[in-house]
Amino acid sequence: MKHRLVALFVLTIAFAVGGAGAGTTAQQPTSSASAYAISVVVPGQAGASAGGAAAPGQSPTGFGDAFAYPADGSIARTGALSSSASASTDAGAASHAVTDVLGVSLFNGEITIDSVAGRATTSTSAADTTGSAVANLVVAGQAVGAAPNLRVALGDWGTLVILEQVVGRTTTSTIDARAAMTAVRVTLHADHAGLPAGSQILIGHAEAASSAPVPAAAPTTTTTTTTAEPTTPKPTPTRKKPKKRLPKPPEPGQDHIPKVRTAPPNISAPLSPGGYVFPVYGFSSFTDTFGAARAVVTWHHGEDIFAPLGAPILAVADGTVFSVGWNDLGGYRFWLRDRAGNQFYYAHLSAFSPLAVNGREVRAGQVIGFMGNTGDAQSTPYHLHFEIHPVALLPLGYDGVVNPFPYLSAWRRLEDVTFAAGRGWAPPVPASASAPRPGAFLLHSSDISSASGLDPGSLERALVAPVTAENDGALVRSG
Repeated sequence: MKHRLVALFVLTIAFAVGGAGAGTTAQQPTSSASAYAISVVVPGQAGASAGGAAAPGQSPTGFGDAFAYPADGSIARTGALSSSASASTDAGAASHAVTDVLGVSLFNGEITIDSVAGRATTSTSAADTTGSAVANLVVAGQAVGAAPNLRVALGDWGTLVILEQVVGRTTTSTIDARAAMTAVRVTLHADHAGLPAGSQILIGHAEAASSAPVPAAAPTTTTTTTTAEPTTPKPTPTRKKPKKRLPKPPEPGQDHIPKVRTAPPNISAPLSPGGYVFPVYGFSSFTDTFGAARAVVTWHHGEDIFAPLGAPILAVADGTVFSVGWNDLGGYRFWLRDRAGNQFYYAHLSAFSPLAVNGREVRAGQVIGFMGNTGDAQSTPYHLHFEIHPVALLPLGYDGVVNPFPYLSAWRRLEDVTFAAGRGWAPPVPASASAPRPGAFLLHSSDISSASGLDPGSLERALVAPVTAENDGALVRSG
């Protein structure tokens, strides 16, 4: 995959020219973002790169389990890597680029890094690289602290630059903002380990740019007053704005006063192509326990994601928060409804952020709460119980869920998965629904009791038959 590699000094010149050369004609808002996890640039040779993404124009995300160059990894080797780019031409003309790389080893271990993060964000009001980081950099056995634009000599053969960044914003007839970050850049001044002089290894590169016309000033109005006979004004009735009705989840309504704590700043969660993010920030682990036996609710309706106490819990999508509070089984819990109408259940939190307010509109990646083990999970390790209720399965109530495991796995890899539409009781998926789509769901034994193995069509008829009242039961929430 070919990636656009832009040197920082070129970006600086482009920024200066863009600010000085803005024309007088009206311009439409524009934005762009690009990122790549790692690139090896070799003069006169093909080189290699991985985890690249650009918007608009290319795939909005890139990911991979590992990278090696050459095949034996003697020059460069990494663990998991990912990138995500987003762009918008709305009023904010915003751009956002992120990339992450784990477990870096260069030149057979001469340089090692635990993790690299590149971040670049622009809007009409700001441009920054907040969130970029290089963790546990070791050069020739010596630990090196990360600092912006820090240069480290690599013997007599090269130079390493950490957190190399350019940020700028100018206002003429347009508002132009640009940000670029290369978390690690290695440049060879002499042949080394099989690479010729002039070669470069760039890790954690993200850049973003946006341009929008300066908002027109509001017109000045002049008010002329005339003298008239005094009259008694009639009171103008005030109309209350109707409150947006929030959905009611299929669970007992036991709401206690939420416990609130301040969310940490500068958390940046990469978006998948569909706009979703993994619900836990930082280190976590989970396995597929969907459908496992449970004492109170018969079977496990979600997945448990284990992480340290207080780990930030994120909104998986843009949407509306509702049912914030307490449930005896779920403890501190809340629900999130995305723009397509799908609902997500979070349980066992230790506390909420100030965004956890019923009816609050949130963005994907914002911190809504914190990891805990409240409710019936007090005797278990700290974990988040997470459920997915697709819009097409909401009529099924509590059992209208899909297995979250493939979604969680995909969101961690910054991709999306879809399932075929559910059959049987489930209504067809609305055309406006984007994700997630329903997958397999459990059927009570009475639903297929009339089917006969001797009649191939009987199972088909049983699956589309209406549900009888005797199959409806009290709905309780899983723990």
